[in-house]
Amino acid sequence: MSGYLPAVVYPLDESGGRRVRVDGEFAGRAHDDRDVTEFLRRAGMDDISEEEVALTGMIDWRGGGPELWPAPW
Repeated sequence: MSGYLPAVVYPLDESGGRRVRVDGEFAGRAHDDRDVTEFLRRAGMDDISEEEVALTGMIDWRGGGPELWPAPW
């Protein structure tokens, strides 16, 4: 991964989404790991994968980690 961008994923809201901030800026509302991955890519982390999103220490998962979302299968 190229560069360090601190990210915060907030707790689930009533719609099942989670607000995401990257480098202090609101990036959007995520409904799964793919959304978080896309927000990080748009912020300059072009080579991050969904697996890295779930495991990286660069994300502050507030109110629980990526396991809160239902499995995609």
